[in-house]
Amino acid sequence: MDYRLLFSALFPVLSVFVFLVILRWPARKAMPLCLLGTALITATVWSVPPLTIAASVAEGLVIAATVLWVVFGALLLLNLLENNGSFLMIRRGFISISADQRIQLLFVGWLLVAFLEGAAGFGTPAAIAAPLLIALGFKPLAAVVLTLIADSVPVSFGAIGTPVLVGLTNGLPGVSPDLIQQSAVMAAGIDLLCASLIPVIMCLLLCRFFSDTPSWRSGLAIAPLAFLSGLCYSVPAFLVARYLGPEFPSLLGALSGLVLLTLLVRFGVAVPAQVWRCQPENTDLAPDQSTELNKLHVFKAWGAYLLLATLLILSRLELLPFKAALQSVEFKWSGIFGSTLSATMQPLYLPGTLFVLTLLILLPWQRQRRRLLGKATAESLSRIWPAAITLASAVPMVRLFLHSDLNSADLPAMPLYLAAIASEHLSHLWFWFAPWVGALGSFIAGSATFSNLMFASMQQQLATESGLPLHWVLALQMLGANAGNMLCVVNVVAAASVVKLTGQEGQIMRFTLFPMALYCLLASAVAVLLLRFTT
Repeated sequence: MDYRLLFSALFPVLSVFVFLVILRWPARKAMPLCLLGTALITATVWSVPPLTIAASVAEGLVIAATVLWVVFGALLLLNLLENNGSFLMIRRGFISISADQRIQLLFVGWLLVAFLEGAAGFGTPAAIAAPLLIALGFKPLAAVVLTLIADSVPVSFGAIGTPVLVGLTNGLPGVSPDLIQQSAVMAAGIDLLCASLIPVIMCLLLCRFFSDTPSWRSGLAIAPLAFLSGLCYSVPAFLVARYLGPEFPSLLGALSGLVLLTLLVRFGVAVPAQVWRCQPENTDLAPDQSTELNKLHVFKAWGAYLLLATLLILSRLELLPFKAALQSVEFKWSGIFGSTLSATMQPLYLPGTLFVLTLLILLPWQRQRRRLLGKATAESLSRIWPAAITLASAVPMVRLFLHSDLNSADLPAMPLYLAAIASEHLSHLWFWFAPWVGALGSFIAGSATFSNLMFASMQQQLATESGLPLHWVLALQMLGANAGNMLCVVNVVAAASVVKLTGQEGQIMRFTLFPMALYCLLASAVAVLLLRFTT
């Protein structure tokens, strides 16, 4: 083994981990150094031409701009709703269902996140759900950490099935649709247990680490209801995956879960007798009882998010003409600096554009709309620049990592080199390591779709060498890609910037690291047990 190559390939991953998680540097300081180090290594060790390095950085800047547009759109809508009092009404509406913040977490931090991931993906869930949790009285760090953890399970079928339909299908050219369907159903089947434990973990973390009175006991008290809320999502998602295909499991599973959990809470099933809050309730925000007008105000306050969810779904459905129309407006930079790389942007299809469109539709109905828009715009612009610095470094670093195969040394791309080493030494235990490859792809690229696209063929090769069923291994690849979504730099930076936590990315990642690892281990354990009992 060439340890020089191994260290070089690991540098982008290790540098992010050391600077952000161990040294606790803010991302806006750490990521430029990671980018510089990665650029030097790709030039000197991997022999990537300077022109290709420059093209990779330029491509990364274009992608970073699309992420920033999503963040800006989320901030703009968020600031408008904060300034016009909508968040206060939303909070009162949730308190009327339950004043227990553990139950509120199950509704907003778990099932609403799953719904938004199923509809749009692309960082939208945390950008919407985290501010809602803060409006409900959650601490900002808790809101970001818990929504990032929740935004893992539904990623398998996020954005109307994109990780399966685009990632797996294009990652395995010529593979039969039946195999893709079998892999998707297997992933949903393994998730019947794994997914159902995620809300339990979320509640335990909330009560132990984000409360003024830390206690594991409070988390254990809500664990039965949390597990049921997990089943409320995972069982419908499995049925949809099996009988309808990979487009709608996350979307319909989340909608079914919201209805089922509401019924459980209304009938008091597994609901703790004692109401729990992570910090004392502000009595000024207590719900006003017995006024129909108040209910109307709550509905109007939710109108922005109902409109946004409708626009997201309509813009993503293949059977409607809107998706094609929005995607038809495209800016493409082909042959960047004379290289083989290109960058594409579809501005109308980006979720950020739908955030802004939602705001523009609502604005005529607002009082003092000019003042509201001006204040929301100023606040959004003032908060976005630290995220811009981070993303302008992190995304180009990722593109260098992925395009390192464009070299004169006849070496594979760094992630494929790492995966090949893992397969060489660990093929006999591949069920335990397949999810970690998927997690690596999502951690670096910030996309489960790209992780599946990049590693599906390697997983196919390892399944053949290990004598394992291919659809089982691909299912573990999908679930590992889900887990990596909790920890990827792009998601963490985007979510932190929306809730004014820029600079605390390392602290966020320390909280999401353990749930990510646990998800991978659970997926492998369930797969090993199922295979043992079914063969």
